[in-house]
Amino acid sequence: MTFQKVGVLGSGIMGSGIAEVAAGAGALVVVRSRSQATADAMLAGLEKSLAKQVEKNKRTPEEAEALRARVSATTSLSDLHDCDLIIESVVEDLAVKKALFNELDRAVQHSAILATNTSTLSVIELAMETSRPERVCGVHFFNPAPAMSLVEIVRPLCASDETINAVSEFALACEKDPVLVKDQAGFVVNALLFPYLNNAIRLLEQGVATKEGIDIAMKGGCGFPMGPFALLDLVGLDTSLAILDALHAEFADPNFAPVPLLRRMVSAGQLGRKSGTGFYDYRR
Repeated sequence: MTFQKVGVLGSGIMGSGIAEVAAGAGALVVVRSRSQATADAMLAGLEKSLAKQVEKNKRTPEEAEALRARVSATTSLSDLHDCDLIIESVVEDLAVKKALFNELDRAVQHSAILATNTSTLSVIELAMETSRPERVCGVHFFNPAPAMSLVEIVRPLCASDETINAVSEFALACEKDPVLVKDQAGFVVNALLFPYLNNAIRLLEQGVATKEGIDIAMKGGCGFPMGPFALLDLVGLDTSLAILDALHAEFADPNFAPVPLLRRMVSAGQLGRKSGTGFYDYRR
């Protein structure tokens, strides 16, 4: 294992998933949450996830207990001071992330690698908020992190070979498939995926078919495991909007301009699974 102690910033779905993956690889993991309530909720969610894995014979009770013992939660950034690797997974907002990297740079040991789980934002802008730009990179897990095999390793111009090699080894230790990508909005997967999702919303808005019909068509016609609207609800409509806005800002391609319906739904708080309603209703 490349890193003995890993810090995770953010206790949401992605943060907790990354924590589970890192702990499964044998690292001690400290998750920093904004409040004690969300920290407690993250740990409860981890215990629930591990219990399901034991029930399905994916882990033994002893393995699950050992993994759980390697994960702790805190509300203090200073508790990440001695981590070897810190992975940021907070809201997809560049200003928020830049402020956090600036603060994180002063709070942890200088030898630590600082990584972001951003799905589309510029890593170089985060790196330049620190005194260690050569030790900053992107480590983009996919949701749900324990199940998805891909990790995009994002190399900004300033990152050293040592940094990229270390995080690539970390991904391999987590039994993931690392792919090295350029620090460009959307990287590989989202640059290809989100125009497709955006155009699915456009077809719905134009009345070409119902959301159910479009989902059935893409599953049956293309062999996709999930239709675009079910996937948008899983990703989160607010996250999807932020990704499209970032892609459009960088490339000025009309295909990346969010369809108005998506922006209206986000304004209405219809964010998908996490809010209970999105393109589909999850409150039942």
